[in-house]
Amino acid sequence: MSARTVLLRSIGLVFLLGLSGCATWFTGNYQDPQVHLVKVEVIKAKLLQQEFMLRFRIDNPNDSSLPVRGLTYSVRLGGMLLTEGETSDWFTVAANSREYYEVPVRTNLWRNLRDIARMLKHPDQPIRYDLQGELRTGVLFGHDVVLNHTGEIKPGDWSQD
Repeated sequence: MSARTVLLRSIGLVFLLGLSGCATWFTGNYQDPQVHLVKVEVIKAKLLQQEFMLRFRIDNPNDSSLPVRGLTYSVRLGGMLLTEGETSDWFTVAANSREYYEVPVRTNLWRNLRDIARMLKHPDQPIRYDLQGELRTGVLFGHDVVLNHTGEIKPGDWSQD
């Protein structure tokens, strides 16, 4: 067998293996994963810099595993921009399951201090959040899932060390 034949067979095998994880994309059974912001944990809160841990839940409703290549995000709490950024972590969400994904962020909320104090005044009342961005999935063929999700989190559920 020539080197060229081996190379072509190897490329074909890699191509077929790459498509096997994406088979549901071509059959029409593919459903976009759901991404939810489930917790905002305060790590440090100093006057000019705050550190948070954003905890996301990624639900994969498909019968095949979901390779995730990263996340671009913008999070607003009560209409105020909390943070925005991009990650490039690779991980896999098993078929018909969910994974939790934590993203450490740093921000300066000094100019929004009054609004934050007002939101935190009643820790039992939920605060509306808006999550926008893209979840980058796939290995050989990327599939970006547009995120545009609104939900609520309770400040009383936030923890501070």
